[in-house]
Amino acid sequence: RSALDNGLQSVCLGNVLRLTLDKTLAVGSQLEIDAIDGTDIIPLSHTLAAQCGYSIESDHWGNTKVFASLLGCYVDNQADVVFTFGLRLRLYGDGLSEQVEHDVTETCSYSPWASREILCDRNYMEAAVAPNGIWKMTFHTPDPKVMLLTDAQRAGYGAMVTQTRLVIRSPYNMAETYSVEVAGVPMEVFSVSTYYKIGSLIVDSAAACPTGGVVFTEKVITWHVPRRITPLTSSTVKILETHMGIYGQRLDKIKMAARHYKLSVTESHIIIEIPVGSPDGYYKSHAPDYAYHITYTVEPMLELLWRAENTQADTRYKVLFPITTPLMPRPPHVIDNTVHEQRVFDILLGIFLHDVELINITFTTRVLTVAECNARGFDVQEHHFANGSKTFSIRVPFSDELVLKRNPDPLTTVYFLPLVFGLLVLPDQTPFPHPAELEASREDVVLPTITGSCDQENFYFSVKYGSQQDNFQTMMLHAGSWRELDIELAKLYSLTGNGTHFSIVVPFTAPAAAFELVNFKSIRARVDLLLLEMPNMWQLDDLSLACYFPLTTTECYANGTVTALAVKVESVSNLNPEYLTLRDQSCKPAFSNDRFAFFSFKLNSCGTTRTFFDNVMLYENEIALPYNTGKQSRKGPFTPEYRHTISCYYLLNYTKTMAFRASPRSTNPVADPGVGHLVVQIRLSQGSSYALFYQSEDYPVEKYLRQPLYFEVELMQSTDPKIEVVLENCWATLHKDRTSLPSWDLIIDSCENPDDLYLTVFHPVVADTRIQVPAHIKRFSIKMFTFTKDAAVLKEQLFVHCDAVLCDTTKPDGICSGQCANALSYANSFRPTGSKRGLSATDASQYKKQSSSGPVLLSNSNLFWKI
Repeated sequence: RSALDNGLQSVCLGNVLRLTLDKTLAVGSQLEIDAIDGTDIIPLSHTLAAQCGYSIESDHWGNTKVFASLLGCYVDNQADVVFTFGLRLRLYGDGLSEQVEHDVTETCSYSPWASREILCDRNYMEAAVAPNGIWKMTFHTPDPKVMLLTDAQRAGYGAMVTQTRLVIRSPYNMAETYSVEVAGVPMEVFSVSTYYKIGSLIVDSAAACPTGGVVFTEKVITWHVPRRITPLTSSTVKILETHMGIYGQRLDKIKMAARHYKLSVTESHIIIEIPVGSPDGYYKSHAPDYAYHITYTVEPMLELLWRAENTQADTRYKVLFPITTPLMPRPPHVIDNTVHEQRVFDILLGIFLHDVELINITFTTRVLTVAECNARGFDVQEHHFANGSKTFSIRVPFSDELVLKRNPDPLTTVYFLPLVFGLLVLPDQTPFPHPAELEASREDVVLPTITGSCDQENFYFSVKYGSQQDNFQTMMLHAGSWRELDIELAKLYSLTGNGTHFSIVVPFTAPAAAFELVNFKSIRARVDLLLLEMPNMWQLDDLSLACYFPLTTTECYANGTVTALAVKVESVSNLNPEYLTLRDQSCKPAFSNDRFAFFSFKLNSCGTTRTFFDNVMLYENEIALPYNTGKQSRKGPFTPEYRHTISCYYLLNYTKTMAFRASPRSTNPVADPGVGHLVVQIRLSQGSSYALFYQSEDYPVEKYLRQPLYFEVELMQSTDPKIEVVLENCWATLHKDRTSLPSWDLIIDSCENPDDLYLTVFHPVVADTRIQVPAHIKRFSIKMFTFTKDAAVLKEQLFVHCDAVLCDTTKPDGICSGQCANALSYANSFRPTGSKRGLSATDASQYKKQSSSGPVLLSNSNLFWKI
């Protein structure tokens, strides 16, 4: 063996030369071989190679072996003992202009020759006998067919005479070759009689080469060759030598045992056994019909030396026989190594041969290359093993959007990852897919929660998002029926929030509050919230919050006047307060809506009774739903029963005394000097941010029906933090005159008009670069409306007026307790809609200012009238 060049090796193997090109030299190249005969360069085509004793074997990765018979053409033969080869290897890259040449010169010695030598190579059969001077040849097919030497060579046969040998060579499947079966093994045969020009010498030559005889199992390849090859001998033979080899090179018994090779002789066959996967062969991947298969290829050699008993002539018989197993299915396995607590799919795909590459992965919505997967953070890796096999792994976080998620129950998340691996067999670029479906289940859902509290006026609710964020619907029991917390309700109840939670504020007088129980000085109200997961209608959390709020239902005055408030409670849901009366059924409410009825009457009227108890005088009346009236509300299947007793106690003899003591004044009182006046202005903002306001030249301002109008009332030219602006009353008119009719109340006694379907909304004020004292400013918004009479629009414009009270914050009392601080505490807050309250008397802690804004026009593009 000799190393000719980097990546080139040659070895003489008996009567053949083997030249090996390593894949590092030949991969990706096109190989062409020329014979060098002196100064002549002869390209060895496939046909000429078979005719002249050359063959080539190459695997899919570029490992190439070239075999040449010592008795081939263009070999310098010295006395049939020393043989010198000259070969030129031409390697072409992607373009034919990129050519690399390697000239190889190698000398082999071979002796002694057997009387007859037969060589079976991949593409030809060769027989070498004696002596000289070929004239013509008769091929036995098995019928005789005569050819002159020139005709035989032109047909593709090789015939030559060396100093001691007659060499006849035939490619396989020629017209003059034929097939026979010997001991059950199919064989290709050529038989020829050679006639010499001088004398009458006739030499018979024959070659018979096996084309089958291989039996496969999953683990072993068994190759059978007939022990007595009848086309080559007619007498009994004695086998003198048997040798096994790989790629033309003999193996000794130690190497055969180490590789578990077996060579045995039976009565009828020479048998070679080779384990599938032996290191002398190689595996190859295939993908027929897009399914993964492998084959194993190995090239055993069998060399026999036998002697015919009738002639005592020796025959050396050598067969180079490449074997490839049938396709063996190797479906890949997907191993799920996912640890659910780590929240990452961990997948192992394999096992593959080294000629398989992972190209891409198809997910439900997109296809990603391996590089794109790694850039996304999926961690795709290739793992190699000592035997040349490989696997692929990929890690995909549960949180990635490509992972499908579903919830079989409120607490459990099932993570589902369907994918298809896109694989490629090299170097033939054969694609094949492999699907996989992975599933993991975790009880990892953090449910949203509702918390709530109350103060003297409002319910306060906070909803904390769970792990699903806001993937739920918030339902509110609103006016007796469940309603989603939509944009309208969110605005009505001042919804605020961020990425973790949202909060709402519900006044206890709001439609969402159900009245459960009314006492003399308080009312118990309840708000119900429910969180639903759609579309499964799973109840994630609920809260029913009930609180007591201060509310005086009966006021008894010293002048003999009584005011009473009847409240519709949940237990009499069919009640219509409008139809409630006192004992005298002609005494109806002074004001009513769907939840309240307000009565104001004298103690000597409306059927009031009087009873004396010692030093106490008791006046009593009753609010009830009268019988035998066609005006009763019959929204339900029965008429509700309602009784509310009104009681007033007066002491018959009552004297109140008070102490008085005067002390002399040391000095006369002196007032602090000061002059000036206070100015209050009302402005219309261009949006809810209160950053830009309409100027005088912008009026009239045009708005659509129900479009929000944002107003700001501000105390000007004062920095006194002890003064607070409280909006006592605000109303809208069609004319600039504040006292003109019709008019509509927007704010009554510092609170929203309860009879308005779209309540006035107060907005908080915080200090900033413009606002130094937030208490000097009040902000509120209404929805654009218009007045109608008999379904006709009276005039498409509005003027808004306000009475503002300037309060001393050190003396909070009455209206100065704060904006809407005493809702429902005063009987006057439940008065007939549309009328205007007279100006209240002021005391030392109050100073009243008046302001107006307008006009605002209703756009004709969207006419829906407010009735």
